[in-house]
Amino acid sequence: MFSKVNSMGLQGFRAELVHVECDLSSGLPRFDLVGLPDSAVSEAKERVRSAIKNCGLNFPISRITVNLAPAEFKKEGPIYDLPILVAILLASKQLKVNLESAALVGEVALNGEVRKVNGVLPMVARAKELNLTEIYVPLENSEEASLIPDIRIYPVKSIDQLLLHFSGLEKITPLKDRTFEDIKSTFLKPSKDSLDYADVIGQKCAKRALEIAAAGGHNLLLVGSPGAGKSMLAKRLPTILPDMTFEEALSTSSVYSVAGLLTKEKPLIVERPFRSPHHTTTDVAFAGGGAKAKPGEVSLSHNGVLFLDELPLFSRSALETLRQPLEDGKVTVTRNAISATYPGNIMLVCAMNPCPCGYSLDPVLTCTCTDSAKLRYLSRISGPLLDRIDLQVEVDPLDADTLYNRHEKEESSAEIKRRVTKARDIQTKRFLESDVVCNAGMTPKMVRKFCTMTPEAKIILMKAFTAMNFSARANDKILRTARTIADLDGSDLIDVKHISEAIQFRRLDVLFK
Repeated sequence: MFSKVNSMGLQGFRAELVHVECDLSSGLPRFDLVGLPDSAVSEAKERVRSAIKNCGLNFPISRITVNLAPAEFKKEGPIYDLPILVAILLASKQLKVNLESAALVGEVALNGEVRKVNGVLPMVARAKELNLTEIYVPLENSEEASLIPDIRIYPVKSIDQLLLHFSGLEKITPLKDRTFEDIKSTFLKPSKDSLDYADVIGQKCAKRALEIAAAGGHNLLLVGSPGAGKSMLAKRLPTILPDMTFEEALSTSSVYSVAGLLTKEKPLIVERPFRSPHHTTTDVAFAGGGAKAKPGEVSLSHNGVLFLDELPLFSRSALETLRQPLEDGKVTVTRNAISATYPGNIMLVCAMNPCPCGYSLDPVLTCTCTDSAKLRYLSRISGPLLDRIDLQVEVDPLDADTLYNRHEKEESSAEIKRRVTKARDIQTKRFLESDVVCNAGMTPKMVRKFCTMTPEAKIILMKAFTAMNFSARANDKILRTARTIADLDGSDLIDVKHISEAIQFRRLDVLFK
């Protein structure tokens, strides 16, 4: 007696269709599970056996062979418990139902409860791509699954409930399709203590750089004395970033689903991530990896911000793992028998002191560092990494007059965000026919097409290129930044003021030479 049930499996970040085939044959009672399962999948035999008995059903006394096809990739985790159990019930004629266009995923407890598993969101998305019409998921995963429209999603709490549904006695109500706006209103809870740039006194140059970075998705480095406000400025960056689109929310939530970081309180990612790892973070934690090639901080910051405070204190090898995602917007993790490519479209925002004591750029305090100490400190940041940072800003400490006598009201995050969103709308129309979403992601061909300068602006850039010894990459970074400044200004052409401001934000290159 043979049966086949559809399920979904994860191969790194990508979900794949898995056929759970069950065959009952004569011979000594035995339960074989094949198809390249890992230990967690192999243990499904005991969980399924106990669950069938504890639900009042008969576990077949025969030779049972379950195959997870295709066998070319390793099957991991307890996600196959539910389809294995259903396949056994179908093969033993204890269940009669047509599941050709359905898929099942979920871990089964010994008492028949269906437990949460990781990676449901990309699985449901893949099931829809494969034209499956319905999918059965654990109740705890139902919220994240609800992000995918046009496929019937059945939340399953227990085996008893599922059997009643299949028998037609008590149908499970499928989740209703919800718009992205409905989902955001449900899970986007405004905080009473939300951060705002209105709280930051002064620092007009740094605020301007952050606005440009947010408008074009550019990387940013803040350099200044201790207490100048670098971290305070960076932590408010998410408040001026444009709202996530449905595609961005789906992509980011899929990463968190694979990593097992979606919770009951936050079942979907509808706000741009802001990750701030400690400087002791390892290479694997940055790029991803481990035994199962899990996503790291870069991928968890996808479509959001990766903030590195005290940049030179991070290990050199950890920082070098940022090169590929900053260039390609993705990171490939290869371990023993697993290779996974995760998205890593991030804004890198860094903060650092200019020297070990922190006061080499301070207008008042005297630096106590030796030249060799400064060199060792700054040499922890490689030239190739620095070259990938579009905006480099000096943050000066506030004087007493600015701090105690506010001469004008500070702009709120809402005011800045309106300008940022307007500039992003221009970029959305510009890149409508491509996968690029903002100016920072422009290819060299796009830079030549969209970064048209006036003759005067071109002369200024050529002189700066020679005088400041820019690399070809730095030249393109300046053009992309100037394009964003022009977008904020509502200009089709890059003029003198736009290119001059973009060049100004590269002047800290000399600090590292």
